[in-house]
Amino acid sequence: MKSVALHTLGCKLNYSETSTLAKQFEAKGMKLGQYGEKTDVFVLNTCSVTDNADRECRQIIRSVLRKNPDTYVIVTGCYAQLQPEEIAHIEGVDLILGSKEKLRLFDYLENFDPASPSCIFKEQGSKIFVSGLDEVNSEVSAAYSADIDSRTRAFLKIQDGCDYSCTFCTIPLARGGSRSLPLDTVLDNAKKIVDAGYREIILTGVNTGDYRYFDEESKTTKKLIDVLYGLDKIGVERVRISSIEPNLLSDEIISLVKSSERFCRHFHIPLQSGDPEVLKLMKRRYNTGLYRNLIMKLNSEIPDAGIGVDVIIGFPGESDEYFRNTADFLDGLNISYLHVFSYSERKNTPAAGFADKVDIRTRRNRSEILRNISAKKRYDFYSRYIGTRQKVLFETSVVNVDGKEYMEGWTSNYIRVRTRLNTALQNKIAEVELKNLSGIGPVDCEL
Repeated sequence: MKSVALHTLGCKLNYSETSTLAKQFEAKGMKLGQYGEKTDVFVLNTCSVTDNADRECRQIIRSVLRKNPDTYVIVTGCYAQLQPEEIAHIEGVDLILGSKEKLRLFDYLENFDPASPSCIFKEQGSKIFVSGLDEVNSEVSAAYSADIDSRTRAFLKIQDGCDYSCTFCTIPLARGGSRSLPLDTVLDNAKKIVDAGYREIILTGVNTGDYRYFDEESKTTKKLIDVLYGLDKIGVERVRISSIEPNLLSDEIISLVKSSERFCRHFHIPLQSGDPEVLKLMKRRYNTGLYRNLIMKLNSEIPDAGIGVDVIIGFPGESDEYFRNTADFLDGLNISYLHVFSYSERKNTPAAGFADKVDIRTRRNRSEILRNISAKKRYDFYSRYIGTRQKVLFETSVVNVDGKEYMEGWTSNYIRVRTRLNTALQNKIAEVELKNLSGIGPVDCEL
């Protein structure tokens, strides 16, 4: 049986789309291999948010080809949409597909035959199929992850693209404008995930909170809250909302999460900068006052909620004073952890032409300062729950520590926990007592 390995870089939305591609290969009679194994076909679904993502993509392709020069290499995703010619110069890449073409991969494999010795015939040079943004904007494809991971959590795509014009971001260039799947399609895919045995659904999209779909039958525009109400009724045990913009996290969403046990008490809310002037330069759609009030509201309405924050350091024009404003702002918020990104110049974005660049060493120093703040926030948050009982969804993977076998899982409010391996608890939600905390690693727990 011919085999394929798929590898994903970047966001949860990419993971859901890679899973859809995996199902398509299986339907064609191919075996799914693991990344790093020798396979007949290799598919890399790329990210292009930072320069590091581009560099990692190139390194992975070259590494795969060194080990397996005969594999048929397909590159898709945001990097492929934005820089197809750059990828085509990597020797050994056979097919490059843009955002529109990604989930119709087999339409571009004219000589595909899983029964043939080579499966797909390699040709000289790369074939490129990348539509312009006007064509990308014309549709949105469904995707959800199933049958490729541990059957514990699944990613459910509800939306794609973004209408925002943040000066640092390439996502609108790679994925086009905001567009959403029909509500019925979203709920049907959610039911398939539940039927496949998953316990938790993670909603994904480029701008998940911007979900909007005009329903012809009811003549109403469906929003994210309608998706949540629908999911609340279909029987999934847990629903986790992935990253959501602060200006789109409504009181109604907060109220529903507060009142329903199905929704995880966990929010990931991008900030990007805690300085008002830098936020303006970034063209974000909120200010620090709105953000602070939102965090305070969550602290009040859902006191045990885990709150994660994205922040970018080293943006052009970020002076020492502006950075201190960000650090002080974050230090004063009752949040759980940070995702810290160093600013990376991206082609064709306004910020790439801004003056007052921040040197690389300063970016690294500032990143380290915020990572230390994050570690303290996470430790303090975890510490609050030592001695309490929490419901944990345990994963099926096994972790070896000092020769002993453990399994790990997540609480609703995003505390990582572990306990000695008990196969009866794998892919189950169990109530446990959180016992010991070691740094910011998983918290030990007992039944």
